[in-house]
Amino acid sequence: MRPRTASRWLLGGLLTLALAAPWLVPAYRTQISFLWVMIIFALTWDTLGGQMGYNSFGNVVFFGVGMYACAVVQRDAGLEYFPALFLGMAVAAALAVALAAVLGSGLLGLRGQYFAIATLGLGFAAGEFASGWDFIGAGSGMVTPLYPGEVGGRESFFYYLLLALTVTTFLVLRRLYSGRFGLAINAIRDDEDKAEAMGLHTTRYKTTAWCVSATFLGLTGAAVGNLIGFIDPRDVAFAGPTFGVWMVLMAILGGKGTLWGPVLGAAVFHVTQELFWTYLLGWQRVALGLLILAIVLFFPVGILGWARERWPERFGHTVDERPEPAEGGS
Repeated sequence: MRPRTASRWLLGGLLTLALAAPWLVPAYRTQISFLWVMIIFALTWDTLGGQMGYNSFGNVVFFGVGMYACAVVQRDAGLEYFPALFLGMAVAAALAVALAAVLGSGLLGLRGQYFAIATLGLGFAAGEFASGWDFIGAGSGMVTPLYPGEVGGRESFFYYLLLALTVTTFLVLRRLYSGRFGLAINAIRDDEDKAEAMGLHTTRYKTTAWCVSATFLGLTGAAVGNLIGFIDPRDVAFAGPTFGVWMVLMAILGGKGTLWGPVLGAAVFHVTQELFWTYLLGWQRVALGLLILAIVLFFPVGILGWARERWPERFGHTVDERPEPAEGGS
């Protein structure tokens, strides 16, 4: 079976299973909804960190901005729940993209550890700013509007909404990576100076990549705020020590710089974390810390990277060797 055909079958099978999950395991709709969130986190971080080689710790800012933007629109627009929700999501995406464009024009001129450190401060600064702004509830947080449907309807609705966002994120990124955009950001990762010397507008591509990530993070933040029903500025919206770090870990665990790697890493990390919280209550943070240590020590190239090293004929990129010419031949 050709790799592309196998990928389509795999995607179709996973999608079918995901669509049936609310009926198969209705008690776990919220937990699986957060699996979709984790996959979006990993995919959008990998756009910069894996495909382009810019390790960002500030992507959580776009998630939090989207969450608050949607909640404010829902609160102040004077519309019914669903029109206000979708309007809020559109505003959330627009604000996240605008912020990424503004920040990108300045921060993406930095490279290496300087860029990483600068973005690390973004999440902390945003959390502190939101904690002191009374318009969005300050440190007391903000309650999102009550879902108008029947009991359990909110979980099912946002389950499918987040699933749709995950599939859309995956397909859009797959399309982008397979074209000129993917080649350009990979060239930036491999040798940015050489890419610039060849005439590539690197800052433009870097900013565009960040805007793509911000779009999906803003939409995801809007949906998650309504799923949870309460927005805390530090622990939910701008949760750098958790969401901000997990984005990086999940992409590394699965294999950064690949399309399926972040998906696999997010699934493994989220399931493992849920098991820790269920069976190791009181020790779950110790276990999570050991998991992070194991990821760094034993999977430095990720699960897919390890599989490619072990089974290159199945997971690697193979090139047919040209036969040696016969003696005296041309």
